[in-house]
Amino acid sequence: MRRNSVPVVAMILAGGRVDELSVLTFYRPKAAVPFGGLYRVIDFPVTNLMRSGIFCCGVLSQYRPYSLMNHLDHGIPWDMFGRRRGIYILPPFWGHEASDWYRGTADAVYQNLEFIRRWSPELVLVLSGDHVYSMDYRPLLEFHREMGADLTVAFTRVPEDTAHRFGQGVIEFLKPFGGPLKDYREKVSPPVSDLASLTIYVFRPEVLEEVLLANARADSHEFGRDVIPQMVGNYKVFGFVHQGYWGYTRTIEEYWQTHMDLLGPNPKIDLARWRVCTNLANRDVRDRQPTILGRNATICDALFYNGSVIEGEVIRSVLFPGVKVERGAQVKDSVLLHDTVVRKGARLERTVTDTEVEIGEGAVIGGEEAVTVIGRRTLIPAELRLDPGVVVHPGLRPENFDRQSYSTGAVVR
Repeated sequence: MRRNSVPVVAMILAGGRVDELSVLTFYRPKAAVPFGGLYRVIDFPVTNLMRSGIFCCGVLSQYRPYSLMNHLDHGIPWDMFGRRRGIYILPPFWGHEASDWYRGTADAVYQNLEFIRRWSPELVLVLSGDHVYSMDYRPLLEFHREMGADLTVAFTRVPEDTAHRFGQGVIEFLKPFGGPLKDYREKVSPPVSDLASLTIYVFRPEVLEEVLLANARADSHEFGRDVIPQMVGNYKVFGFVHQGYWGYTRTIEEYWQTHMDLLGPNPKIDLARWRVCTNLANRDVRDRQPTILGRNATICDALFYNGSVIEGEVIRSVLFPGVKVERGAQVKDSVLLHDTVVRKGARLERTVTDTEVEIGEGAVIGGEEAVTVIGRRTLIPAELRLDPGVVVHPGLRPENFDRQSYSTGAVVR
C-alpha cells in the first residue's frame, strides 16, 4: 500500500443548480441550500461519511462554489482535516483532456481521476450532495467486498407512482438487503420496479477508470443514464437496498415536504438521533441571542432557533435563526430561512422564504394548494396578496410590484 493511500475515497456530486428549486438556487448550488434550521443539505452525506470512518472526500462543484467552500471549511467541522484526510473542492478546469465545465455526473468524476489516483484507494464511493438521509456506509462497502463486485448501486423503496422519477433497478436478492443487479433503467414510465436509486455508487477504482475512459467521447455523460445501464450484464454489478428515511430535495415541493417531515409527534427525521454535524460559525449562529417569545405568542408543532423573536402565531413551521414574527402575524405550514421578518397582521401559509425577506404588514401569502417561494432580500409590500404557487425573484422592493395581488402560477421579477 502506498504511503498516502486511503481505503475509500468519496466523491460528492454537488456541482449544479436545478431549475426545480427555483429562486433558492439563484445564488448557491443545490447542495448548499439551507435545511432544518441549522444545516445545509450537504451536511447529511458529509456527516454520513464521518460516522462511517471515511475521511477523504472530493466535492465536485461548479456552480457558485463559494458558499460550499465557506461552509465546508476544509472539513474541519467534521474532523476531516489532517494527514490523509480532508474535504477538497474540485471545480472544473482547463487541461489537456478536460473540458472547462462538467458535462454530467460521470464527466465530473472523469475530470478528477487524477485526484482519485493520488490516494490509491481500494474503493471509490460516489454520492449525491442533495439528499437528506442518515446512513452508515460500512455495510454497503462490506457487501460490495463480499460480493466481489465491480459496482454496487444503493437503492431505496419508493411508492410505485413516484418510481418513474428516479433511476430504477431490478435485483435478484441473494440476501435480504441485496444481490445481483439484473436491470437498470433511468426515469422510465411505467417503472420497472419500486427500487429507486439513491445516487450512491461503490466502484472498484480500476473499473471506474475503465468505464469513464470508454464513455469520455460519448454524447451523454451521466452515471444513471449512460454508465450503469452499459455495465449491467458486462460487469459484476450488484444492488444494495437501504432501509431508512430518504428525503429528496430536488423540487420546491419536495424541499418543503422534507421540512414537514421534521415535525409532528413522531417526526420521520430525527436530527438529534442522527447527530448531524454542521459548521455553526456560518451565519454566526453561535453568537445570536436566545429566542424571545412574546406574551401573546402561540406556537404549535414548530422548530425555531437562536436569534428568533416570536410574538405572533406559528403553526407547523420551521423558523431558521433570526426570524421575527410580529404580534398579530400568522405563519402556518411554512419554512422561513435566516432573518426573515413577518410584520404584524401578515399571514403566510405553505410558503418558503429565502434569507433576509421582509413580509409587509397585512400581506397574505400562499395557501394550501401549492408552495409559494420568495427569493432572498425581497421586501413584500404591505397588504399585498400572493396566491398559492407564486414565485418571487430575489431583491425586489415594493416599487417592483405593479399590482396588489398575483394569482397562482405568477412569477414576479
